[in-house]
Amino acid sequence: MKIAVITGASSGMGREAAVQIADRFGGLDEIWLIARRRERLEELEGRLPAKIRCLAMDITDEAEREGLREALEEEKPDVKILINAAGFGRIGKVGELAADIECAMVRLNCEALCAVTHLVLPFMSPNSRILQFASSAAFLPQPKFAIYAATKSFVLSYSRALGAELRDKKIYVTAVCPGPVDTEFFDIAETTDQIPLYKRLVMANPRKVVRKAIRDSAMGRPVSVYGLTMKGFRALCKAVPHQILLDIFITFAQYF
Repeated sequence: MKIAVITGASSGMGREAAVQIADRFGGLDEIWLIARRRERLEELEGRLPAKIRCLAMDITDEAEREGLREALEEEKPDVKILINAAGFGRIGKVGELAADIECAMVRLNCEALCAVTHLVLPFMSPNSRILQFASSAAFLPQPKFAIYAATKSFVLSYSRALGAELRDKKIYVTAVCPGPVDTEFFDIAETTDQIPLYKRLVMANPRKVVRKAIRDSAMGRPVSVYGLTMKGFRALCKAVPHQILLDIFITFAQYF
C-alpha cells in the first residue's frame, strides 16, 4: 500500500498540501492526515479524490505518537511522501512570551518533526520524498521572532543533512522555506504581537507556495524558496554579515 503522510493537515500549508497531493498523485492508495483537530481533518473526507485516513493526535506528545507508530507497524505501508507541515510561531521578545509558549515552539517545530521523521523513515522506499516545512526565517536570526526563526534554522540544517544521508537510498529531502504566507499561521502568531508591515506586503499565496514545493521536491532540490523577494532575501543573507543585517532590520522595524 502506497501512502503519503502529512502532519499539520488541519490548516494552512499542511491542508493545502493534502489537497494538492490528493489531486496530483493518483497512485497513492491512502493519504494519512495528522493533526490535533479531528473535525477539521474529517472535513476533507469526501472532498479529496483519494482515500483519507485521519489520525487525530498531538505529535508533541510521545504517548499520542504511539498511534502513528502502531498504524505503521500494523499496515507496513510504502510511504512515498512525508510532509512535515505542523508548526507554529508567536511574535514577541524572548522572556516576554510565556515560557510554555517558547518551549512549545521548540517541541513542535523541532522535536516532533524529528520524531515523526524517525517513525516514518523505515517505511520509505527508493524514489520517495520528504518535504520539511521550514521558513525564510531560517536564513537570518529575527528579533521578536527569535525562537521561531531558530527552530526553522534547525529544520533547514537538519533537512540538508538528512538529504545527504539518504541520497544513496534515493530518498529525497526538500526544506521548504517560504516567506510570510497568507494562512491561519499569523492569526495565532499575532495573539502576542503584530506582524511588521513589511512582512504583510510580501505575503504569498499558499497554493503557489505548496505547488512550487511539490515541484522542487519532484526535481530533487534540497531547498524550495518561493518568489523573487525571498530568493533575494536568501542571497542577501549569504552575502552580507548577519550582524549588519540585524542592525538594519532593527532600525527599519521602528518605522513599520
